Amino acid sequence: LYLPQFVQLMEIFVGEDISLPTVKRLISFIKEEYKQTEEEKMEQLEKVHRVSRLAQRKLLLEALFEKWDNNACGFLDMEEVDAVLSTFKEGMEEEALRKAKQHLCSRYPQLSRVGKLSPKAFRTFLELVASEFTGDEDEAIDNLVEFLTTSVERSGTECLRGFTRRKWLHSIQQAAETSGASMEAVYKAVFKVLSQDAEAHGDNKKISAYIALLEENQLAPERGQTLLRYVACTTDDAPYVLNKILYRDMKGVSFTAVEEGKPIYVPRVQLHGNIHFWNYDRPVEERKGSLLVLPLHDARWRVFGILGVDTLRDQSETIFLTHEISFYQGVSHAFSKAYHRIRTLKNVLQMTVTALDWLYPRAPSIHTVITYLVEPGKDKTCDYALCKIITTDNTGQKEIHSSPVLLLRKENLLRDYLFKCADSSVVICTSVCREQHIVVPLRDLSGQAFGIFDISIGHHQKLPSHEHKDLLKMLKMAQAACSEILKMSPEETEPTNVLEAEHVVNSRHAGILFHWFMLQDLRKCI
Repeated sequence: LYLPQFVQLMEIFVGEDISLPTVKRLISFIKEEYKQTEEEKMEQLEKVHRVSRLAQRKLLLEALFEKWDNNACGFLDMEEVDAVLSTFKEGMEEEALRKAKQHLCSRYPQLSRVGKLSPKAFRTFLELVASEFTGDEDEAIDNLVEFLTTSVERSGTECLRGFTRRKWLHSIQQAAETSGASMEAVYKAVFKVLSQDAEAHGDNKKISAYIALLEENQLAPERGQTLLRYVACTTDDAPYVLNKILYRDMKGVSFTAVEEGKPIYVPRVQLHGNIHFWNYDRPVEERKGSLLVLPLHDARWRVFGILGVDTLRDQSETIFLTHEISFYQGVSHAFSKAYHRIRTLKNVLQMTVTALDWLYPRAPSIHTVITYLVEPGKDKTCDYALCKIITTDNTGQKEIHSSPVLLLRKENLLRDYLFKCADSSVVICTSVCREQHIVVPLRDLSGQAFGIFDISIGHHQKLPSHEHKDLLKMLKMAQAACSEILKMSPEETEPTNVLEAEHVVNSRHAGILFHWFMLQDLRKCI
């Protein structure tokens, strides 16, 4: 039990009407009777030390990764890291390095093809290398970090630029975490970051940017199996680009980026001969500038779309420098993580809708169910907020809130029971304004509250036994389905392409998951 869970357990045990002297006697009793053996104390201290040591190591390796990845690309080149490590101790550890690479490639099969190290893969690689050395592993890690730190030199200007860019990239992730499963906030954050960087680090160049997602071509199959649909773009380009479709038989380099899985950079579009210009109002002689098309990868290294940036609105004909191209790759990576987070949230919500549809005909005594998502706080005054997503009444009618309705603890004292549930990740039963509430957490894979069901049963003290049984069954199956959806979050495996339509299929699958777990439970009872 961690602290909020222990407090909640004690509150449930003593009840609401207990006197203060009784509470004090209970505390004294627990203090006197709770005994811990020396063996238990040592075991606990060792656990705390181990957790602390691993946390420090993680921070150390993350800082090293950031120093190497100064342009905030999000990945390191495997060959570059390998080349530097091969000179460690004047090449005396070549065998350890070879074995570590073998183990790494077995864990991350895509490495042999894409050659990119994510922060997690980089950390794993160094830990594997250290484990192959003789002697203390922590000391080996420290020596490797010191060696790799001194292997790269960064000027003060470069460090400041890297710090600023990481802060901007964080805003994309924050938009995904606080948008109530809406993509609009993420699109705005991406374009804002690109514009800020072009202004601050790109000689104040004017840029256009757009995002297109791969779809199965059902409109005109004779023009290719897939198409790119432009789902978002910078404001000035919306009349020309938004919702447009690029087919494979049209001019353009976007499908080359999709097929090769690598950025395509065209420094002079007017000289290329295979560029598709969406803005037909722009005269031919003004169609000048640079174009960069970046493939969007998921964690499995599957391409699911493109991020395009160009300077056609900038009459000075500026080009993109290497550090800008690297950072734009970081932006595409940050967008991909944000995009898939929201896809996961939408799948959980689809499953929730299915679960509530199943419950309502079976539990008419339930008045309302309000579903919340637990989101990080937007400022330092609160560590998290509750975002109201779905409200369902006793007729089964649902309102899915398209605009986030945020609840902060300090502004909702009468709903403090919701926050106690989020804190402790345990079920809470309470009475508020003469209405009985059953508050149930929907937990993530670590056991923390990911979402919350606020179930009101009105003036009833409890549900009829058969309804209560069905409620428990629904909650059990919803939790199982939620865990399965979160487990599906992609791991780094072999690359291929993925269509936007597959995400739609996954959303339907999320709804079916609830019924699948219900069926499995029924089979166990037969």
